Amino acid sequence: MRIDVLTLFPGLFEGYLDESLVSKARAKGILDIRPRNLRDWAEGTHKVVDDRPYGGGPGMVLMCGPVFRAVEDVRAEAGPSTLVMLTPAGERLRQPRVEALSREPRLILLCGRYEGFDDRIRQGLKPLELSVGDYVCNGGEAPAMVLIDAVARLLPGFLGDPGSADEESHREPGWLEYPQFTRPRVFRDMAVPEVLLEGNHQAIASWRHGQSAQRSATPQKSDSPSSGSLVDSSFRKIDGGNAP
Repeated sequence: MRIDVLTLFPGLFEGYLDESLVSKARAKGILDIRPRNLRDWAEGTHKVVDDRPYGGGPGMVLMCGPVFRAVEDVRAEAGPSTLVMLTPAGERLRQPRVEALSREPRLILLCGRYEGFDDRIRQGLKPLELSVGDYVCNGGEAPAMVLIDAVARLLPGFLGDPGSADEESHREPGWLEYPQFTRPRVFRDMAVPEVLLEGNHQAIASWRHGQSAQRSATPQKSDSPSSGSLVDSSFRKIDGGNAP
C-alpha cells in the first residue's frame, strides 16, 4: 500500500517510519509511506501556506492554493487513491472504517495545522474526514500516524503471526480482547489465573471468551476522568507470596 502524507512538518515522521514493524514493512515493500511538504506547492519567495481568517479571530488558516495543487499533483503520480483529511470535525475512526481503508490500494492523508483548513478545501476536494477522538492535537500528524498504524497491521505480511489480529479488541464492533499474562506466575501477590496454567485448551478458550464478553459489556469510558477502578478483575490476590 502506498500512503502519501501531506504535511507542513514531514520531519515528524522520520523516527516513526524508521522503527519497529512499520520500518520492517517498508523494507519488505508492504508499505510505501511518503511524507510530502505542503510548502513545496506554495508560491512566492517565502512559500506562504497560511493567512489570517476572514471575519477575524486568532491563529492562521491553511490556504486553498497550496493544498489543492499538492493533492492534484500527488493524485496524478499514481493510480486511484482515497483522500483522507484528519480533522476533529470528522467521522470518529473505528475498526470497520480501518478495515475498509486497509483494502484501498493507496491513501493520501491531509494533515492540518494552526486553525485548520480553509473550508473550501473540504468542499472542493471532498475528502473522507476522520477524527481519532474528541480532543484536539497540535496538528494532523499524530492522528495520521494513528491511522497508518491501525491500517498497516491489517495488511498481509505486516504482522509476524497472521492470526495476531484475529482476536484483537474491536475486531467485531464493541468487542474487546481478553486479558493477557506472561511470566512470572506471581508478581507482587498477583497471580495468573489458574485456568491458563492447566493446559486445557477448551477451558482456556471458554475463559477467554467469557473475559472478552465481560470487558465488552462494561462501559470503557466515562464523562468523569476520575471515575472507575483501574484494577483488572482478572487478577486474584494470594497470601504469603509463596505460590509456585
